Amino acid sequence: MTRTEITPSTRLWWVRLLALATVWGTSFLLIKVALEAFAPVQISFGRVAAGAVVLLAVVVARRDTLPREPRVWLHLSIAALLLNTMPFTLFGYAEQRISSSLAGICNAATPLFTALLTLVALREERPDLRRVAGLVVGFGGVLLVLDVAGGVVTGDATGVALVLGAALCYALGWIHLRRYVTGTAYSGVALSAGQLLASTAQLAVVTLAVTSPPTTYPWAALGALVALGALGTGFAYVLQYRIIRDVGVTVAATVTYVIPVVAVAAGIVVLGEQLHLHQLLGAAVILAGAWLSRAQPR
Repeated sequence: MTRTEITPSTRLWWVRLLALATVWGTSFLLIKVALEAFAPVQISFGRVAAGAVVLLAVVVARRDTLPREPRVWLHLSIAALLLNTMPFTLFGYAEQRISSSLAGICNAATPLFTALLTLVALREERPDLRRVAGLVVGFGGVLLVLDVAGGVVTGDATGVALVLGAALCYALGWIHLRRYVTGTAYSGVALSAGQLLASTAQLAVVTLAVTSPPTTYPWAALGALVALGALGTGFAYVLQYRIIRDVGVTVAATVTYVIPVVAVAAGIVVLGEQLHLHQLLGAAVILAGAWLSRAQPR
C-alpha cells in the first residue's frame, strides 16, 4: 500500500487524530491528579517507564530492533533529556502553581519556539514575512495570556515560565532529532522506545537522589500516573506514527491546535478550574500565530 492510497483504514485517520489530541490534552489533567501523591520527578519517572514498557512490547511484537550504535544512543539520550526528562518534570512543577488548563494553553507555544529555532538553527529554512508575522502574533498571544497590558500577571508567573520552558525544551529536542537522528536505519517506534529508555535511566538517578517514597498511594493518583505513561507516552507515540504514515506529517501536526482545547475542557469539566477571558483570547491568538508560522509543505 502506498501513502496516497485511500483504504477503509486510512479513512479513519481523523478518529485517530482526535484520539491523540484527547490523550495528550488530558495529560495535563492527569499530571494534576497525580500530584496529589507523587512529586513531579516521580511522576516523570513513572510516565517514561510505563511508556517505555508499552513501546518495547510493540518493538518485540513487530520483531523490530533497537539501535546498537553508541552514536545513535548518545543523540537519543540528548533527545530524551530535551523531549521527556526536562519538559515532563517542568510540567509537574508548573502545575503545583497553575491550573492544568492554563498549562495546556501555555504549552501551545511549542510550535512557535520550534518555528523560531528552526529558522535560526537549520540553514535550509529561510524566514518569510508570513512566518515572521506568525511568530510575532503567537508571542503576542503569550503576553495576552499573562495580561501584561493590564499591568498584572494573572496566576503564577513562575508556573507559566516553567511551562514555556518545557515548550522550549520540546522545540530544541525536535530540532536535535531532525538534525542527528532522522534518516537512521531504525523505525520511529524503535527510536522512540530507545529515547524513553534513556529518559527512564536519567530520571531513575534523579528520583533516587532527590525524592522519598510517597506516604500514601491513592487509587486516583496511581491510575492517573499509569494512564499518563501507558496512554499519554506509550500508546500516543504509536498512534502518532500511524497517523503520519496514513496522512503525512503536515496533517498529523494539526493535533497541536486541538490539544489546548481538550486541556481546557478537561480542566474545567473534571476539576472545576476557571480561566479568565484574556487567557482564552490569548490561547486563540497563540494558535493563530502557530498556524501562520508553520512551514509550508513542499
